[in-house]
Amino acid sequence: MESLTFQYPTWYIILCALLGLTYALVLYFRDNTFKDASKRLNWILGGIRFLAATFIAILLLAPLLKSLLTETKKPVVVLAQDQSESVAAEMDSTEIQIYQKSFKDLSNDLASKYEVVEYAFGNEVRTGVNFELTDKVSNLSDMLSEVYDMYSNQNLGAVILASDGIYNEGSNPLYTGTKLNAPIYTVGLGDTIPKKDLVLKRVFHNKIAYLGDKFSIQVDISAKNCQGGLTQLSVSKIENGKARKLQEIPFNIDRNDFFTTKEIILDADKAGVQRFRITSNRIAGEVTSINNTKDIFVDVLDARQKILIVANSPHPDISALKQSIEKNINYEVTINYANDFNANLAETDFVVLHQLPSLQNDASAIIKELNNRKIPRLFVVGTQTNIARLNQAQDLISIQTDGRNTNDVQATFANGFNLFTIDEDLRSDLPNFAPLVAPFGEFTTSADVQVLLYQRIGKIDTEYPLLVFGEKNDTKTSVLAAEGIWKWRLFDFLQNQNHNLFEALISKSFQYVTLKEDKRRFRVNLEKNIFNENEQIVFGAELYNESYELINDPDVSLKITNDEGRDFEYTFDKNTSGYTLNAGIFPVGNYTYRGTAFYNGQNLEHSGQFSIQPIQLEVYETTADHGLLRLLSQQYGGKFYYPNQLNNIGESLKQRDIKPVVYSTSKTRSVIHLKWIFFLLLGLLTMEWFLRRYHGGY
Repeated sequence: MESLTFQYPTWYIILCALLGLTYALVLYFRDNTFKDASKRLNWILGGIRFLAATFIAILLLAPLLKSLLTETKKPVVVLAQDQSESVAAEMDSTEIQIYQKSFKDLSNDLASKYEVVEYAFGNEVRTGVNFELTDKVSNLSDMLSEVYDMYSNQNLGAVILASDGIYNEGSNPLYTGTKLNAPIYTVGLGDTIPKKDLVLKRVFHNKIAYLGDKFSIQVDISAKNCQGGLTQLSVSKIENGKARKLQEIPFNIDRNDFFTTKEIILDADKAGVQRFRITSNRIAGEVTSINNTKDIFVDVLDARQKILIVANSPHPDISALKQSIEKNINYEVTINYANDFNANLAETDFVVLHQLPSLQNDASAIIKELNNRKIPRLFVVGTQTNIARLNQAQDLISIQTDGRNTNDVQATFANGFNLFTIDEDLRSDLPNFAPLVAPFGEFTTSADVQVLLYQRIGKIDTEYPLLVFGEKNDTKTSVLAAEGIWKWRLFDFLQNQNHNLFEALISKSFQYVTLKEDKRRFRVNLEKNIFNENEQIVFGAELYNESYELINDPDVSLKITNDEGRDFEYTFDKNTSGYTLNAGIFPVGNYTYRGTAFYNGQNLEHSGQFSIQPIQLEVYETTADHGLLRLLSQQYGGKFYYPNQLNNIGESLKQRDIKPVVYSTSKTRSVIHLKWIFFLLLGLLTMEWFLRRYHGGY
């Protein structure tokens, strides 16, 4: 339906007609140009000019053409099918085919009256249903959230949700917080009768362990209707595809509703990602043994940094440092004394020199080897320190003192420090901590030193450094120009009933000085090294030239090898400044990879490993939860059905008489944009020109 409106008063059309008439009369009234032609020619030419001029004048009034468009949109019905493994576990191939046909018949029946949208859910929500039923997880709340996001502002007629009611990811669908304005009809799949089944419910373990340590595994075991059964829990290590049994723990099931927790202690005797298999023997009559086994992966690291504290003599500072450092499981601390030094510096990552070099021991051999091996170190200055020898052993600070007098100093933070961040609580509280003992004298620092703490003597803030950091000859060095930090640890506990502030200062300081910079020119990166079997493996790579500038000109290849020695070869894609590769999904197992780049005649390589662990969530719970589905339908005003009642859902929807929605859209456009107006005016003016030329006029 269309209507014509004007931006000026409608009676202006009369003026337009008068203007066109006047124009035509001026041109053709009493015009003798065509006196030899028919008398009607002037009237025809005048009429044409009148129409053309009038139309052009009317267009100057900017007339608008309004169109009213109507669209009838059917109600949307969402058909959602649970694609998880637990659904398939209770149906054989024939039952799946029968159910699939009923599902499609329902979809076709509803399509005549509704807009039917099919979704599958499990690992993720996706459009279309293929009935493969292989997803490793069930997430009902994610499905409802997707429907809410897509159709909450549309004419949603109903949601038909087919599932066994088991969810092992996401929140309880009854409390998703996404309230749909449509009924939910649920279809209960699976079997609600509890069967005889023993299940390894959960296995708790650390993802990381350190080489040579022991680590704990806790296994939750449940059993239903298995009273009187005798079985055993075994732990095996999987190496090269073969299982090597480590431990066996027998146990009795003394009741039908059985639950117990077993703890297993294992040795981290080999570096790398280690695969362990926990298995309970099958009980006679058990419905399935798939959930009797669970594989876990533990990354055994040979990367614990070895920190050595070398002291001139026993001191409470040493204990305070050791206790704080060892709060970080990445550090292993040992103590040695200079007069009886027997540590292996070749196996040491960081050294604390407490009051060394001293007046009794200049520690020259130790310091020389530290320099040769470029081992980072921390000097702690005290009353036993040989200041002159200290000034020679490091070039961060220089102290001029007589060696006999000391100052009690507190700490103030330097404003320009930027090597690491300082918490506000530490920044505000540390200046109030108990004073340390520093040498009395003059302190100077070299130009490239970063000062973290200055000395406050009494109420005077000085420019004397207390804690400094620097790097010379690729070796990080730090100097604490005072002793007595054990008092800071005690004062922190006195004020806050914990050692958090003191430990934060020590932790951040040691993290900086022990951090090893990666100077490799070629690196292959993985965000983690243990993946689930449904995760895609995405690699990144970085290549640097001799000036350590990021480049991506050469091609970079990657070879992945599985436990059986089979190779998978890939080529990285180039992005803005680096490389990326999506290698896809891999089967469960251990893998090694090697990246290769050829640049400027050099063959650069980087290797590593990763592991794929199975997802076994779907086998932990085998009993369908139709009660949840009934509550969900009740909450949203729908009904619960069994698979053989699918044809009844269409009748229920017809009884609700869900109406379609009619959308009206008003469209306004200028008449001058209509193409036929242009051709009409062109035709009138062309006809007039042709008649004038034909009869000898110009």
